Amino acid sequence: MTQLPSSAQRESRELGPTWLRSTVFPLFLLCCCPPFVMLLWYTHAQLDGSLLKLGRVLWNEGLTHTLAQIWLPRMFGSATAWQLLGIYIAVELLLLRFLPGKLVYGPITAKGHTPKYVDNGVASFAVTIGLFLTCSYVLHWFPASILYDNLGDILGSLNLFALLFCAVLYLKGRFAPSTPDHGLSGNPVFDYYWGTELYPNILGWDVKRFTNCRFGMMGWPLLLLSYAAKQHEVYGLSDSMMVAVGIQLVYIAKFFHWETGYLRTLDIMHDRAGFYICWGCLVWLPCVYTSGTMYLVHHPHHLGTPLAAGIFGLGVLAVLVNYLADEQRQRVRATAGKTTVWGKPPKLMIGHYTTEQGDKKENLLLASGYWGLARHFHYLPELAAAFLWCVPALFDSVLPYFYFIFLTILLVDRSYRDDERCAKKYGPDWEEYRKLVPHRILPGIY
Repeated sequence: MTQLPSSAQRESRELGPTWLRSTVFPLFLLCCCPPFVMLLWYTHAQLDGSLLKLGRVLWNEGLTHTLAQIWLPRMFGSATAWQLLGIYIAVELLLLRFLPGKLVYGPITAKGHTPKYVDNGVASFAVTIGLFLTCSYVLHWFPASILYDNLGDILGSLNLFALLFCAVLYLKGRFAPSTPDHGLSGNPVFDYYWGTELYPNILGWDVKRFTNCRFGMMGWPLLLLSYAAKQHEVYGLSDSMMVAVGIQLVYIAKFFHWETGYLRTLDIMHDRAGFYICWGCLVWLPCVYTSGTMYLVHHPHHLGTPLAAGIFGLGVLAVLVNYLADEQRQRVRATAGKTTVWGKPPKLMIGHYTTEQGDKKENLLLASGYWGLARHFHYLPELAAAFLWCVPALFDSVLPYFYFIFLTILLVDRSYRDDERCAKKYGPDWEEYRKLVPHRILPGIY
């Protein structure tokens, strides 16, 4: 076995004390997250989204027995679920490979690898939605509610597939890595959880781009449309469902418009392809990210035109501000600062750093516009948008807000991780930048 590369050692240390953060915490997530997904679906689908009913079931049956009743019959999915997943995966792989688009490059890695992508996200999004609606409403090959009706089996299939797929990625990174950016920590639990490769590639397909963007994010709108179709079948379509789905479709369309920007974020540039990110995008995202809208299927609240329009307008505004913040920083870096920010020359700092090869490099750190308000200001409108697409469920239950609560924890944690990483990367320059932009997410407060 080769010696652990220094980058993998640092990644393991970055997670904190060895035993707690590299073994106990990953083991906890590996054991708890897959059954939690099934429990969340069951609460929505069979218990009317009621935590009180779930508590009674757990009290009477016990956690182990309840999970066995929920998960075991669906552990291997169903023929319909596997057919749906197989068709969906094949279509998205073909769209990713063959739809035309501009060739773009990701940031060069510490080991000298430069990722290449075809920018065809918007086209893939349009074709995917068009195919689903055409096959359902024009060709009548299946009801649009098919995903909601088979969601338990789909999640069972996805859990099994994703857990096995992450094992394949672990072995691939160990024995047949695609790029020099790979390594082992010596702890198989941590390596399975965190991943062994930064940019795995299978048969010419970028694994992380596929799992994150073309499976998880592309499946999100299809599930939303299926939930709306199910509510329409049973109760008629409510304005609360239209508002929740509408804001999310705008958000997802924005994501694919900005997909090449996402490919330069923490998820892609630093997080390896393991359980944490790949299982998360294959299983956690389809269930948890859509859970607020899943709740609405059997809770068709009618908001009225003024309230519905107000929530939708605020949601779209939050998505727009989130996009403008990301675009602002990207434009400043793409033009080497030769642009304007809110009508003025940008306020910039230069962050100096040294690569693993000893090369001296620098990045522009923007300290004006949205990025003068807080170092991670773009998280604030993202959280606002998430809250606004959950709020049409009103306040009968806290369950529709689980995604918003989860996202808040995730983004706060990510802001700390990013700050720590930047402090190590830029050293004194980052301390100077923090003095210029003292707040982390919430201007003037946090």
